[in-house]
Amino acid sequence: MSAPLKIAVAGLGTVGAGLVKLLASQAALLEARCGRRLVVTAVAARDRHKQRDIDISKFAWFDDPVEMARSADADAVVELIGGADGPAKALAEAAFARKRHVVTANKAMLAHHGAALAAAAERAGVTLGYEAAVAGGIPIVKALREGLAGNRIQRVYGILNGTCNYILTVMRESGRSFADVLADAQKMGYAEADPSLDVDGVDTAHKLAVLASLAFGTAVDFDAVSVAGIRNVSPMDLEYAGELGFRIKLLAIGRRTAKGIEQRVHPCMIPAETALARVDGVFNAVMVDGDFAGNTVYVGRGAGQNPTASAVASDLVDLARGARSPAFGVPAAKLAKLEAAPMAEHRGRYYIRLMVRDQPGVIADVSAALRDERVSMESMLQRGRSETKAVPVVLTTHETVEAAMLRALDRIGRLDSVIEPPCMIRIEEL
Repeated sequence: MSAPLKIAVAGLGTVGAGLVKLLASQAALLEARCGRRLVVTAVAARDRHKQRDIDISKFAWFDDPVEMARSADADAVVELIGGADGPAKALAEAAFARKRHVVTANKAMLAHHGAALAAAAERAGVTLGYEAAVAGGIPIVKALREGLAGNRIQRVYGILNGTCNYILTVMRESGRSFADVLADAQKMGYAEADPSLDVDGVDTAHKLAVLASLAFGTAVDFDAVSVAGIRNVSPMDLEYAGELGFRIKLLAIGRRTAKGIEQRVHPCMIPAETALARVDGVFNAVMVDGDFAGNTVYVGRGAGQNPTASAVASDLVDLARGARSPAFGVPAAKLAKLEAAPMAEHRGRYYIRLMVRDQPGVIADVSAALRDERVSMESMLQRGRSETKAVPVVLTTHETVEAAMLRALDRIGRLDSVIEPPCMIRIEEL
């Protein structure tokens, strides 16, 4: 039997504690599958005396995670601290300097520094593993890097944030407002006290930047991701979406186009009968279009102690078996510079909701603004009459160019009869 794989764990929060429990409870199974034991030798966290449901007395304790990466008796360092910079990045760099593997669940660090960290790992002759950084328990990194290695990926897209998916699901089912459902999600632990990273789409954008690099063989470029969140999605929009045969989801979309790689995160209307539309609650889903495999679908829990710990363990199993591969599928030096497709040149269909005064000429003015930008209406819904309150006008368009759509909406939003900023949601046919 080979010598054990010795592991140092930085961060003993939800995922770190879950990993320690998994490695203990599944020790015999993992040893049988790896041919060697996986043994935690050292841990680092902020508070040594915090009550935890794991026994850490047999591990070497470090107050400083970076020092642990330098000097612990370990072959691999697991980074579960979080944050794009600071101790997490310093820990990874220190581990590579000592020729130690790094396994991380840190999508923000990878989105901002992934290419540099991958290069540092290769120079050291060690591995950067990050299955847990994207989509929790869904093995999407392994699927892209290994299972679909024989494919040129055309598109990778899906639901990558369980908090947003939960909020939109409950809003649709209950008719309650975003703020109301968010407050409940925070009480139940589905949303953070500061939910901005989730609901403003940033968490999803971090994950998309990583997936796009892996799928398309390009250097990670978070700044090239177009990002919008779900704060402005209203119960009215969800109701109209259902009437039109759609559901609203916060999607991450990476796509090859003739003008470069599109990377975008925003609410989308998708056909209600599609598999992605039926992924509700805290679940994630990723779909990949390959030129040989066609469309493949991956669904599972995108966060939580056990799914994320499971993903970390999968990287550790690869290390224990001696499996090695470049972090983003090809050597860091061969990652292409990302040619970003301009969002203004995106072509698609759109849902538009206007809140207008009920007076003659409104529809004519709206139609004129669309006509002048060569935007063709597909359908229009207008209900109710009110001399004192705003009434909704909902329309969908045929395929058009985003820049033209935005110019038309800017003109429409300045009409005296339009009393709220227009709501625009892109329609994705999938």
